[in-house]
Parts: sequence; structure tokens; C-alpha cells
Amino acid sequence: MAVVSGDPSKAAPFVVELRLPAGYRFPPHFHPTDETVEVKQGTFLYGMGDVFDIAKTKPMKVGDKGSIPALMHHFATAQGPTIVAVSSMGPFAMTYVNRADDPQMHAARP
Repeated sequence: MAVVSGDPSKAAPFVVELRLPAGYRFPPHFHPTDETVEVKQGTFLYGMGDVFDIAKTKPMKVGDKGSIPALMHHFATAQGPTIVAVSSMGPFAMTYVNRADDPQMHAARP
């Protein structure tokens, strides 16, 4: 992830760019603010709901742009190496529908 503009930790607009390897998955989650996604490279598959179901995803190709309202449960995956730009209002937060999907739950503890 690279910050393109703004500061995701502040209460202000920001843009980040995500470089995703093929098959990278975002489990079902939601954000407290609206977000806009624009595909810069590759194909980004997204779906709505509480369960990751690849059969229910829709593709976004290079140049496609879409918005997801605040609190909407969604999931996504990269079909091949993919780059997306995400713009939103900070502070950035991501809440996983299933807490077990949160990578922070698996972080090493001292």
C-alpha cells in the first residue's frame, strides 16, 4: 500500500494505491465511510454480503471506478496482479464481518 495523497489516519480525504498479487483476497468487511475504488491495472473482482463467494463477484477492469457506501458489507479478490486506487475520508478503518478474518487477531504477541 502506498499513500498517494492525504493521511488515512486523519479526518480528511485520502487516496491510497494497493498493489495486489494474483488471488489476494479481502474477506467480507466494511468501513465507517464511503469509499471509491478505481482499477489501474488488472482485474478486481468484488461482491456484496457477509460470506466470500467468488461466484457472486463482478469484475472491474482497468479504468472502471465504483463506490461502496459506508457500512456496506463487501469482499474482493485480485484476478491476476492488480493495482487499485482507493479514495475515502479518514480516519481509515476496516471491520471484518468475521473477527477470525482480521489479520490482527493472528499477529504475534510479545
